Amino acid sequence: MKLSTSLVLSSVAAASAFAPNTSTRSSTKLSAGSDEDMSKALPFVKRPKLLDGTLPGDVGFDPFGFGGEDKASLAFMREAEIKHSRLAMLAVVGWPLAELWDKKIAAVLGLEPALTSSGESPSLLNGGLDKIEPEYWVIVLAIAALFENESKQAQESNGKNYVLGDCGFDPLGLFPEDKKDQFDMQTKEIKHGRIAMMAILGFAAQEALYNTPVVAETPFFFQPIF
Repeated sequence: MKLSTSLVLSSVAAASAFAPNTSTRSSTKLSAGSDEDMSKALPFVKRPKLLDGTLPGDVGFDPFGFGGEDKASLAFMREAEIKHSRLAMLAVVGWPLAELWDKKIAAVLGLEPALTSSGESPSLLNGGLDKIEPEYWVIVLAIAALFENESKQAQESNGKNYVLGDCGFDPLGLFPEDKKDQFDMQTKEIKHGRIAMMAILGFAAQEALYNTPVVAETPFFFQPIF
């Protein structure tokens, strides 16, 4: 009897070894599905519903909910992000160049330098904006209006095919024709723009705290090494 019982139990154990593990598969599918819902930037936090990775540079990070609750608001905020990114990239180059060359250019043109008394770029925190001629602001506003108008026309003419941030400006032909390459280029632009936005904030904060130009505070970035 004992022998028969042992044989039966052995047969059941052997058969169960070849049976599919349904609970493991189910848990795997559940795990895979939950992973897709998690933020790439913060894997322990769920991503916002609209940030599904279809936008260049989207890693599911929007802790303050700036993207809104619908696609229209998300598109509006993404376009604003792109425009601020481009301005920041220009500013993060122009800021140190002004501190390096403003006095030399002003001397050649017979103008008063626009830098502060300690050699910092004029800003809201540093002061010195009153030294900027009104004509400069008129030119800046005119250029901004021109690009905004081009962007609006592109949006109206392209409709659903409109590329967010497209203002019809690519004189060097850097934007590729292939869709995948376009996505990669847009991802690079938005990533560089985000870094630039943080960098320009860092410039302003550093100069406000230490009252020293960034080119003097970190000369190894801006001064010749020879």
